[in-house]
Amino acid sequence: MPAHFPPWTLAPFVLLVLAIAVLPVASPRAWARPAVQVGVALAAALPVVGHALWAGAGNALAHTAREYGSFIVTIAALYVVSGGVRLTGDLVATPRTNVAFVALGALLASLVGTTGASVLLIRPLLATNRQREHKAHLVPFFLVAVANAGGMLTPLGDPPLLIGYVQGVPFGWTLGLWPFWLLYVGVAVALLWVVDARAWARESAAARERDRAEREPLAIAGRGNVVALAAIVAASLLPSPAREGVLVALALVSWRVTPRALHAANELTLGPLVEVAVLFAALFATLVPVGATLARAAPTLPLHHAWQFFWSVGSLSAVLDNAPAYAAFAALARGLGAGHAPLVAGVREPLLIAISVGSVVMGATTYIGNAPNLIVKAIAERARHPMPSFARYALFAFAVMLPAHLVTTLALVLMDR
Repeated sequence: MPAHFPPWTLAPFVLLVLAIAVLPVASPRAWARPAVQVGVALAAALPVVGHALWAGAGNALAHTAREYGSFIVTIAALYVVSGGVRLTGDLVATPRTNVAFVALGALLASLVGTTGASVLLIRPLLATNRQREHKAHLVPFFLVAVANAGGMLTPLGDPPLLIGYVQGVPFGWTLGLWPFWLLYVGVAVALLWVVDARAWARESAAARERDRAEREPLAIAGRGNVVALAAIVAASLLPSPAREGVLVALALVSWRVTPRALHAANELTLGPLVEVAVLFAALFATLVPVGATLARAAPTLPLHHAWQFFWSVGSLSAVLDNAPAYAAFAALARGLGAGHAPLVAGVREPLLIAISVGSVVMGATTYIGNAPNLIVKAIAERARHPMPSFARYALFAFAVMLPAHLVTTLALVLMDR
């Protein structure tokens, strides 16, 4: 890879990330058109690809293409197979039941991804609580614990960690993040218990009676896809390209044998997957000069400590998508790895812990920080569940996670000594 890319080659990545964050909110109808998404992706990627080929960085592009292929195949397999599982039911909406939903979702998120766990559990959680009058707090807690923090334990859990995996981070390395997983999930679950217990105590007798009268046992459809999800976890441990071959096969079989009625009930279409494939192809391409430039400039930047990486990548993840935030700061951290040992995928371990935890958990700070946030929000709004505004949710999420943020910061300071 050339040691230097001209400054203009950094602009496409920045503009693309801003477009992904801003356009779906500012102009949702225009952004929903595939032609607009493809046009934005091509406008960002083609200048970078053209310059890289002209400058002799074809090998870097080929390496990036292989990483992208592994990334998108894994995302596609999880999306298709988890979309063939549906959990229904209406339980008695006690605090114990709601805490169980969120705790179970946080466990599943690391196995089937934050998107898969969120889509699987949000509908029965909403159905269970539809008779209640005081329930606006439930989905925000669900977003923090299930749609974000819960995906910290495996690369399958959240796209930032999957990017790290395809870039060389060992699959089992993220299991070492369990203390941070337990911290964030534990804080969210404990606060949910306190808040929901107070809300439950204020429910009217009529609401409680309706809740008990309209119970419906939990039922799961698409059990074959549950087996396929377990197979995806096992296949992810295979070397490439066998891993990608097995994942493609699992996705194709699931798509073929799952009844269309089940896909329709889950509102599963290929549109969101195509959007992710197009946009991440452009993101991976535009990251080539960003990665080279950040690695080269890293020693001169005032960013050297793990706690600084935690807050920096987290702040960016909160307002933009957390996957490109992870990729950019991982590239920066690699530039600081020379002369240090041991390294994980070229990064000092305290820095990699900070980047991994920060990008995953702080994606929960806003609705646009992580894709499952918007998906859950849309499902809840269609079910007429009360949802906070953008600003109110951001304040709520930051306040809920702040105690865990402070503990994490102290832990990273001690770890980085």
